[in-house]
Amino acid sequence: MTPAELSRTVLRSVRGAVDDDELSVPVPARIVVRPPRRAGCGDYASNVALQLAKDAGRPAREVAEILRRRLAGSAGIARVEIAGPGFLNFTLGGGARAALVREVRAAGARYGEQQRRAGEAATGAPAAGAPVSDGPVPDAPLHRGARGLVVAEVLGRIVAAAGGERPRDVAAAPEAVAECAGMVARLGEDEARWALLRPAARDAVRLPERPEQREENPRFRVQYAYARTRALVRQARDLGFEPEAGETVTSTGTPTGTDAAAAEPAAQELLTLLATYPAAVESAARLRAPDRLVRHLEATADALPGWCEECPPLPVGEGKPLAVHRGRLALAEATGTVLANGLRLLGISTPDYL
Repeated sequence: MTPAELSRTVLRSVRGAVDDDELSVPVPARIVVRPPRRAGCGDYASNVALQLAKDAGRPAREVAEILRRRLAGSAGIARVEIAGPGFLNFTLGGGARAALVREVRAAGARYGEQQRRAGEAATGAPAAGAPVSDGPVPDAPLHRGARGLVVAEVLGRIVAAAGGERPRDVAAAPEAVAECAGMVARLGEDEARWALLRPAARDAVRLPERPEQREENPRFRVQYAYARTRALVRQARDLGFEPEAGETVTSTGTPTGTDAAAAEPAAQELLTLLATYPAAVESAARLRAPDRLVRHLEATADALPGWCEECPPLPVGEGKPLAVHRGRLALAEATGTVLANGLRLLGISTPDYL
């Protein structure tokens, strides 16, 4: 279950409560769900009850309890708890996490893209209940020079991926083209793009002296993480197995394959980052901030090594591939898909070997 799917599930519970006269409130257009700020509070959280409490004329925890009862037992949700003044904390079932891996792999290069629904604003269909911005991304560049040239080009792709209308192409100033060409000649296209896209809108660009292929360079870490996922798939094929895509439960009901791999505690951070990738694309489009997508890719790349160490996708030593290895390999492949999709939106290469 993705955050967008969970958002729609919560929204249906609100509509149901209103239809059955349990709540007397305007039904919101969307509901925001996010990973909780503290560990041990489930997979996602929502403050929808606090938002509805005033219109309902009831305490937020009372509103939360109405929604909790309706959400309990929903497909993909293992547990719903009320925290603090009225937050709803959601713990997903292991099957829901495994379904996310399958969804990413099935969507492939389309994962993270959204189709704009009829009547929706032309800025991108918000994921997980994010608010809609006031209008399309303007044709005028947000920055001058090479930065404005690259940001405008990348935002065109990001907005289109988020379901919005791609801005019209605007003729670039010769000075910007020349500045960009100079940066590419000095740093290479990937390094130059990363340096121009990574800073937030109000932050200055800091160009490196030279491109560096080492871990201190976040651009290298992201590309290396993608290349590592491709290497894992190649090595698995050499060992005679593929990512798991078939049955994942034994005859006794014991989870195997992707279900078992997705249930491993070490996989949770990685799964959350895969699930929230569409929201990162939408946020980058809505806020006209490609740095949001850049930082999401960095977080995803940084989560991969620790997971690989704790949950090796390949058998160790002379061990034979097991179902859990096929499941872990599927998660590694899904991670590579998210990294590749994000890099392509940024116009940065996705090397299979690095």
